[in-house]
Amino acid sequence: MRVLVIHGPNLNLLGERDPDVYGTRSLSEINQALVERGAQLGLEVSTFQSNHEGAIIDQIHAARSTAEAIVINPGGLGHSSISLRDALDAVGLPAIEVHLSNIYAREPFRRKTITAEVCRGVIAGFGWQSYRLALETLADGA
Repeated sequence: MRVLVIHGPNLNLLGERDPDVYGTRSLSEINQALVERGAQLGLEVSTFQSNHEGAIIDQIHAARSTAEAIVINPGGLGHSSISLRDALDAVGLPAIEVHLSNIYAREPFRRKTITAEVCRGVIAGFGWQSYRLALETLADGA
């Protein structure tokens, strides 16, 4: 199974930005760990990060021919982007939304994501391991 992992806005600053909230691993380190874990699970993992909503939507559209599933950390766009939500819904691929922090224990505006409505589920609060858990879930056929 080919899985596209999408990292949304500001995730390029992982390891530097609020390490008490988001952890100390860089995005590069997380991507490497996900590709390696994916290979162990029989998954072909590709990764993409952008701070631009349109670029993320373009990747989701392209995934129709390059992936069988999506793991997405939409960052702040998850709370506000109807276009991102609609793109995930339109492509028809199974998607799992992930968050490094426990969004349900943070500020009220972070507790609702409109993108989650079109995802199979949400994994939040386990740091970079949230991504790993999503890959394992996909490998288990969920």
